[in-house]
Amino acid sequence: MSESDSSREGEPKPRNWTDFLCVKLLTPSSSSSAFISVSGECPLHLDEVRHFLTLCPELSLGWFEEGRLVAFIIGSLWDQERLSLDALTLHRPHGSTVHVHVLAVHRTFRQQGKGSILMWRYLQYLRCLPYVRRAVLMCEDFLVPFYQRSGFHVLGPSEITVGPLTFTEMFYPVRGHAFMRRNSGC
Repeated sequence: MSESDSSREGEPKPRNWTDFLCVKLLTPSSSSSAFISVSGECPLHLDEVRHFLTLCPELSLGWFEEGRLVAFIIGSLWDQERLSLDALTLHRPHGSTVHVHVLAVHRTFRQQGKGSILMWRYLQYLRCLPYVRRAVLMCEDFLVPFYQRSGFHVLGPSEITVGPLTFTEMFYPVRGHAFMRRNSGC
C-alpha cells in the first residue's frame, strides 16, 4: 500500500464514486429529519440533535438517498482524555478530540455497509480538520468489533453508565494532517 493511499488496510472503502455523492454535512434544519430517519432508535433526544447541529454542524455527516436522510453521524469537540457525563451534552470549541455521539442508520438501510462507509468517510473528513487530533466514542460491547474494523482502539470501560448498561470507550487517532490536507482536496 503506498503512502498516498488515504485509507489503512482493513478499513472499509466506498464501493463506488456514487457513495461519496450522497454524503454531506448536516445543518440545524436537518435535526428533525435526522431524528425521524432512525425511527426513535437514536440515543440522542431531538433537542440534543438540534443542540449539536446548532453548535457544531461541521462535525456531522449525513447519507442521503433520493433526498432522504438514511444515516448520520453527529459529533462535538471535547477537551479531556476520557469521556465524562459532561461529554454527553457539552461542546468544547477549543478541544482537539471529536466525541462521536451517534452513528445511526435507518433500519431499512442496515446491513448494506452504509454505517461502515459513512464512518470511513467521516474519519477521512476529520483528517482535513487541522485542530482534530483524535476521535472518541463509547459503545455497547457488541459494537466493539464494528468500530475496531473502522480503525478504533479500545481505551477501556467507560465511566458513563445508563442504568444497567455499561459502555466501552474507544479512540481513533487522526493522523497525517498536513499530508492529507495537501493531497485530499480539503
